[in-house]
Amino acid sequence: MSKKVIVIGSGFAGLSAAATLAKGGYEVSLLEKNSCIGGRARKLTIAGFTFDMGPSWYWMPDVFENYFKEFGTSVAKHYDLIRLDPSYAVFFGKDEVMRVPANLNEFYQLFERYEPGSSVALKKFLADAEYKYNVSMSDFVQKPSLSILEFLDFRILNAALRMDLFKSISKYIKNHFTNEKLIQLLEFPVLFLGAKPNETPALYSMMNYADIVLGTWYPQGGMFKIVEAMENIAKQEGVKIRTHERVEKINVTNGKVVSVTSNGVDLPADMVVGAADYHHIEQNLLEEKYRNYDTTYWKSRKMAPSCLMYYLGVNKKLKGLEHHNLFFDAPFDIHAEEIYDRPQWPSNPLFYATCASKTDKSVAPEGQENLVLLIPIAVDIEDTEAIREKYYNIMMDRLEHLTGQSIKEHVVVKKSYAIKDFKADYNSFGGNAYGLANTLRQTAIFKPTIKNKRLNNLYYAGQLTVPGPGVPPSIISGQLVAREIIKKFGKGN
Repeated sequence: MSKKVIVIGSGFAGLSAAATLAKGGYEVSLLEKNSCIGGRARKLTIAGFTFDMGPSWYWMPDVFENYFKEFGTSVAKHYDLIRLDPSYAVFFGKDEVMRVPANLNEFYQLFERYEPGSSVALKKFLADAEYKYNVSMSDFVQKPSLSILEFLDFRILNAALRMDLFKSISKYIKNHFTNEKLIQLLEFPVLFLGAKPNETPALYSMMNYADIVLGTWYPQGGMFKIVEAMENIAKQEGVKIRTHERVEKINVTNGKVVSVTSNGVDLPADMVVGAADYHHIEQNLLEEKYRNYDTTYWKSRKMAPSCLMYYLGVNKKLKGLEHHNLFFDAPFDIHAEEIYDRPQWPSNPLFYATCASKTDKSVAPEGQENLVLLIPIAVDIEDTEAIREKYYNIMMDRLEHLTGQSIKEHVVVKKSYAIKDFKADYNSFGGNAYGLANTLRQTAIFKPTIKNKRLNNLYYAGQLTVPGPGVPPSIISGQLVAREIIKKFGKGN
């Protein structure tokens, strides 16, 4: 008989782990507490508008392609992927909008306009970023980070010296460029996805390579198309997917996990993969003596941001907006401090708007737009409807001013989502949206480990463990865990 695995949580990591284990011969059940799979990447449909509830950026297309290839298929067989051009727009003020071109030569010209001669530095910067990306994706990211010995290889150590691990990305970028707007452009993936630029290793300039060279893409129909594709693969491999399953406890007998209790029923398991929130699994589902980390450890973690989002249906076409839009008409450093150093609601926030209907006619009624607004915020701060409404008005007022049009009076669908919702829907630690901050002390072996230290048949996947936050890393996380299980316990049948 096949060995039974229960995977808790159906986000990208859970779907990835489940399908990979099933392909390895295991009998896999994937349990999801919500009515819909996908975790943070669920979709919301209201009155003819369809919104991606979480991730909206499709970067690192090679990771998706490699995942589908593992199952003898390809991205093209599951959804239509298009490259956005411009990749996104950056609003520095009412009369200064930077539209970031997909074409690399045009991108060099853009830099020249802001800082004459900078295209030379940019070519070197991107060459270094490409090296970091290729080494990271082929060596570092693919390691389970269970021991430092994994990295004691001359080739990897030599590469590490070139990866600028001990230099901040802020300092690294400023060594190449002096124009503040170009610096903000290159720093934005860090602020929005993980930590202050001056605390993030320059290794993460690899994200600039992903952004500028590999490009920003969009799956027609929305990001949930990826979830549907991964669900189809999992089912084809034999995974049983069960929604409305609220896991209450992981049961241990004689030092081994033997079952999980879900909705009051004990479900037997030879092993368990916790692909839901790591902190929740440890603190709420496991007896204290079996946990890897205590409350002191979790309180000492530096978290990536949470966010306030508004899903809006607008009953007219909007001018001046691209598919992705960054609003940097406020001080970059102050907002970062108010996320990480002095946690509070931002005094003058940067924000982001995605308008997928600019690319995809299927996500809004004809002649209308779907619009999602997002402010990165600190975790675990007060979250009330009054505060949300205050920041809705701040964003809308600036959006109307910067694009020169009325929008608020044309909103016909409006739904907010913030810290309380992240906690309720995903058991998210602190209501975080993006996992752990990408600091050096929270990289690789310094992240929460994928393996329980006391129970040899309990593993963890997702954005709070290796390799880290984001859609591609979460997919890789599920694969890493599945491969470790297969390596340790053999094929499932």
